[in-house]
Amino acid sequence: MKEKRTPRPAPMAEADGIIEGRNAVIEALRAGTPIDKIFIAKGETDAALGHIASTARGKGIVVVEADRRKLDAMSQTHAHQGVIAQAAVREYASVDDILNAAREKGEPPLIVVCDELSDPHNLGAVIRTAECAGAHGVIIPKRRSAGLTAIVAKTSAGAVSHVPVARVPNLTALLKELKEAGVWIFGTAADGDTTLYDADLKGPAAIVIGSEGSGMGRLVAEQCDFKVSIPMKGKLNSLNASAAAAILLYEAVRQRLG
Repeated sequence: MKEKRTPRPAPMAEADGIIEGRNAVIEALRAGTPIDKIFIAKGETDAALGHIASTARGKGIVVVEADRRKLDAMSQTHAHQGVIAQAAVREYASVDDILNAAREKGEPPLIVVCDELSDPHNLGAVIRTAECAGAHGVIIPKRRSAGLTAIVAKTSAGAVSHVPVARVPNLTALLKELKEAGVWIFGTAADGDTTLYDADLKGPAAIVIGSEGSGMGRLVAEQCDFKVSIPMKGKLNSLNASAAAAILLYEAVRQRLG
């Protein structure tokens, strides 16, 4: 006699921050639900999808064209109708919010800038460390980066509720703005000309963490006042992005306590 199997319940899409289907996404946009990105089937000329894309862009939401295989892989309901939205777990802050947070505490700004961290687990870990180290905020680019999704929130162990995260269209322009505001830019680089323990992180500082594969982009690296190297004593010559962020942040903590 065959064992009777209890059917598994369908997963709750919203629990993972995934909103699927045209009506659901349109309603989320209408209701002002914080949305990180919207993925739309590539090559679709459907009027409803065009309306979703234009409405989203008008609200400053990133719209990504994706092939149907990617949408199928992301889908939990298997009824995405060519559109999936990733909800953000909270509203993004502004760069001014981050600088004001430091000002209100009477502290020199300590900011983490993530240059295209695409792994949500890495971004979540960076946000968690930033919160523990007392950083005033984290800044990420709008494109080619993980955002404030449910996975990032879970990995951050709730730190996303406490650390302002700003999202900007252009990191190079952002770094110029920070420099004009008196913030020194420290980029992490294996070939950096300043060793970690020679870097002065007591003043206003932004620590730039490069992407998982290629590190900092060229234009971002050119904006750094200092390129900081972390001593490597083993046979490997690089650290995970979130580990590098932790090392620099806690060197800043050590210097500021002294």
